[in-house]
Parts: sequence; C-alpha cells; structure tokens
Amino acid sequence: MKIAYDGTHFCGWQEQPNGCSVQSALSAAAEQAFGVKAVFTASGRTDSGVHALGQVCHADMEVSVPPDKLADALNCRLPSSVSVLASAAAPEGFDANRSAKKKTYVYRMYNSPRRNPLKDRYSVHIKGATDIDAMRRAAQLFVGEHDFRAYCASRSQVKTTVRTVHFFNVEQDGEDITLSVCGNGFLYNMVRTLAGTVLGCAQGSIPLERVKSSLVTGDRSLAGKTMPPNGLCLYEVDYGTVLFER
Repeated sequence: MKIAYDGTHFCGWQEQPNGCSVQSALSAAAEQAFGVKAVFTASGRTDSGVHALGQVCHADMEVSVPPDKLADALNCRLPSSVSVLASAAAPEGFDANRSAKKKTYVYRMYNSPRRNPLKDRYSVHIKGATDIDAMRRAAQLFVGEHDFRAYCASRSQVKTTVRTVHFFNVEQDGEDITLSVCGNGFLYNMVRTLAGTVLGCAQGSIPLERVKSSLVTGDRSLAGKTMPPNGLCLYEVDYGTVLFER
C-alpha cells in the first residue's frame, strides 16, 4: 500500500504506548473493515511530526476484497490525516522495509521576515540572508558514499553509519526553499541534520571545510542543528519495480 499522511498529530509511524501512530490507525481501520488484526510494516519509520506523500507498507491479511480495492475499504475508516493512495497484491517475497532500494525525502523551508501560519504546517520558517549557491555547494559534499556518523542521533542503534546519497538538490522559488535528498537509506534524524547543516552554510555560520571534516571525523559538533520535523516529508520509495498501476 502507498500511504500519504499529515504527521502533525501523530507520534510517528511506529505504534507507541502513549500517543496515536500511523501504524495503529491503519491497524484499527483494518480490524473495523475486515475483523482481522493486521500488522503494517513500513519502508521505514517516520518520526513524530514528519509527513509522508509516498510511504509504502505491507500487511498479511486474508480478506475477500480485491487487493486494488483495499485502499477504499480502509480510507472510509481512517482519520482524515491518513489516506491509502494505492493498494495491490505484493510480489512474491516482498517486504516493504527490506526490499526498498532508494528513498527520497523532501525538506521545505521559507525565508521571510515574518512567520506565515499557512505555511508552518509543512515548512519551516527561516529569516535572514541566505546564500542559495553556498547551500547547493554544501549539498553536493554529501553526494556519494560517506560515513554519516556525525549526522545521526546519538540514541540511534545501527550496524553501520555508512550510507549512499544519490542526489541532494536545492531549489528556490521566491521565498520557498526545497531540499530533495535521495539515498539508499537514512539514519535517525539524518535528513533533518543535513538540512540544518546546509542552512548553516547558506547563512555563513558553517564553512564548507567544516562540513568536509564532519564526514571524515564523524564529529557531531561539526554538523549543523537538527531542523524541526514539520518541514520533512517522505516523498517516494523506490523498489526497482512498479508496484502500483497508475
């Protein structure tokens, strides 16, 4: 299933003892619709407040509804902040998490002297002089295979912090700035810290040499701040094959 959600009031994808998660909302909808207890496994967990346009998940369910109609059956029982955009029978051996090849995240900011409440839900307000060319130069330093230990939250537990970034694009349209990052996987808080680092370069507080050193040494103090979650959206997950008919 391909899922879109507004993460503002969710505690994240993963079911938690306190707070409502996207995973639990889907499970509750499936139980209401089909009377089955299903566990939905996503391509990856998104944190509290993070949005998704193209999250992909799978669930094992025995139901009489055709796979492409599951989306409609669930949507009428989901909160308005969650929608199943498409559903299909999974290929043999498919796992939404382990089968993912690439993920693309988008981080949005807007540069304005004053805050705009109509943008704040999905974009982060920044202000002051911002050198977009410097931001682009900084973004290119992250492209390729690197050890991103300096861009990982301290409580993250992973076997390796080496990841490959396929592209890191920076676009500006008036006051709106959009960062698009595609990689083979991302560490906890990695994209938000990458966003904070390239913003620091754009505003003159982080020199490019410091960014280079952060990738060599893994020193977290050399990277920028971790940006707020509301600017982040899981845009697309690539499995190397077409999962849903257009």
